[in-house]
Amino acid sequence: MENENKDPQKPDEGVKPAEESKAADVPKVVDTPKPNEGDKPEVAAVTDNKEKKPRRGLGRVSSVQGPVVDIRFDNIDDIPALYDCIEVSTFDKKPIILQTAEHLNKNLVRTVALHDTLNLQLNAPCYNTFQPITIPIGDECFGRIMDAVGNPIDQKGPINAPIRKPIRVLQQTLGFDLKQKKAAKLEVLETGLKYFDLLYPLVKGGKTGIIGGAGCGKTVVILELINNIVKEHGGACVFAGIGERIREGNELFHELTDSGLLNNVMLAYGQMDQPPGARAEVVNTGITLAEYLQGKNKDILLFMDNIFRFIQGGQEVSTLLGRVPAETGYQPTLASEVSGVQERIRSAPGGGSVTALQAVYVPADDMTDPAVVAIFSYLDGSVVLSRDLVQRGMYPAIDPLQSSCSNLDPNVVGKRHFEMSQTVIQHFSKYNSLKRIVAVIGVEELNKEDRQVYGRAQRLLNFMTQPFSVSEVFTGKKGQYVHLNETLDGVEAVLNGDYDKTKPADFYMIGKAPKLG
Repeated sequence: MENENKDPQKPDEGVKPAEESKAADVPKVVDTPKPNEGDKPEVAAVTDNKEKKPRRGLGRVSSVQGPVVDIRFDNIDDIPALYDCIEVSTFDKKPIILQTAEHLNKNLVRTVALHDTLNLQLNAPCYNTFQPITIPIGDECFGRIMDAVGNPIDQKGPINAPIRKPIRVLQQTLGFDLKQKKAAKLEVLETGLKYFDLLYPLVKGGKTGIIGGAGCGKTVVILELINNIVKEHGGACVFAGIGERIREGNELFHELTDSGLLNNVMLAYGQMDQPPGARAEVVNTGITLAEYLQGKNKDILLFMDNIFRFIQGGQEVSTLLGRVPAETGYQPTLASEVSGVQERIRSAPGGGSVTALQAVYVPADDMTDPAVVAIFSYLDGSVVLSRDLVQRGMYPAIDPLQSSCSNLDPNVVGKRHFEMSQTVIQHFSKYNSLKRIVAVIGVEELNKEDRQVYGRAQRLLNFMTQPFSVSEVFTGKKGQYVHLNETLDGVEAVLNGDYDKTKPADFYMIGKAPKLG
C-alpha cells in the first residue's frame, strides 16, 4: 500500500526508483504472460468475446482538456501504440474509452475520448488494453443499435456476438484479376423515387451522394430510400448515423420497428451529443459491419447520414490536438481521411457488393467547400438539393441541372431510358432560360414552340414530385412507390403532348401519371 501511494511522485525523482517500485507491482500487473509468448493467445483475446481481455499497462491521468486526455505511464513498456484503447473510469464509476492519438514523449501520450469526460479525475488509474477499438460482429447485430465502440445503446441488453473485430482494419483484402478483361454488367437498383430512377439510377456497388444545405431534406430522402429499397428488395442494410440529430435516429428506429424491417438492418450511431472522437470513428464502425456482411457474399446497402459530420469531427479532433489547420480551417489530413473511408466502400468481384448512399451537408450552401469537393471525387452520382425548390414546396427538392450521374448510360439503363432522360434534361434547361423572360413579358408572348416546351417542362417538374412514406405524418398524403416503367410511361406521355391540355398543378405530388380523358 505504501508503494502504491508513492507511485505518482516517483517519476520526478528519476527513472531508476520508478523502475524499482514498478518491479514490486510486476506480479500483479503481468501475472499472465501468455499473451506475449505468441500471436495466438493475443488474437483469441481480440476476437473471442467470452475470454477476458488482458488488462495491463497501468497509467494515470495527467491532464484533461475537454475530450483530449493526457496519460502518463511509468513503465515505458506500457506505452500504447497509435489507435490503441485505454480504459479509465470517472469517480462515479462510469467507464470511458480513450483512443491514443499522439506520443508526446517517452512516458506521456495524448488521447481522444470517445465518451464524455465529465467527472474524470486527475491521477485516476487507467489501463492500456494493447488493442484498438473492437466491436461485436455477427448476425446478432441485426436489429440492434451500437455506438462507435460497439456498446449497445438500444436498452435491449448486451449484443451476444461470437467475435469482436477491430474497426480500423480492412476485414477483407481484394486483389485485381488481370485476366478479367470484361467487367460484369451493372445491375440497376429500382428505388421507387421518380427522380432517382429516371435521371440518377442506382447500380449495385455504386456510391451516390445526396448533397444539400441545412433544411433541404437530405435525411428525409435517405430515410425514404431506406424504406423503399429494404421493403421492395429485402436484403441486408447498414445505417451509420454520423453526427446528426438524435430525434431523426430515434424516428428511424421506431419506423423500422413498426414496418417490420428492423431485423434486416444493423445500426451504428454517433450522434450530435457525442464527443468529436466518437463522431469521427462511427463511420468505421458502420463500414466494418458492412464488410462482415459482404464477406458472406451478400449485397449490402450502406446508408451514411451525414458523411460531412465525419470530416467535421476529424476537424475538431485535429484542432484539439493542436495541429496546424489547412488554409480553409480543415484538418491538414483531410484528403487522406476521406480516402481512407471511401476506399473501404467497394465491391468484391464475384462476391458481395456494397451500395453506398451518403448524405453530404454543404456548409453555407457553398459547393466549392474543400470537404464537399473531397467527397465529390469518390461518388458515381451526386444528387444536389436546391433551397429554391424547397421554398417552392417541390419535394424532393432535387436540382436536375446541378446533379449528375455516371450510371446514366445507354449500356446500363437501355436506349429508350437514356434518350428520354436526355430529352427531359433539355426541357429543364430550356425552361430555366425561359423562366426569366416569362417573368417579364408573360408566357403568352412566347412563340408556339417555346410555349409548348415551357408548359411540358412545368408538368415534368411537378410530375417529379411525389409524397413520401416517411413524411405521411407531416403531409397527410400516403407515400407512393412508383415503378420505373410507370415513370417512363408517364414522362413519355408528357413529352409526346398527351397532357398538353392538363393543368400543371394536376401533376403536383402524385405517384403515377393521371389517367387520360
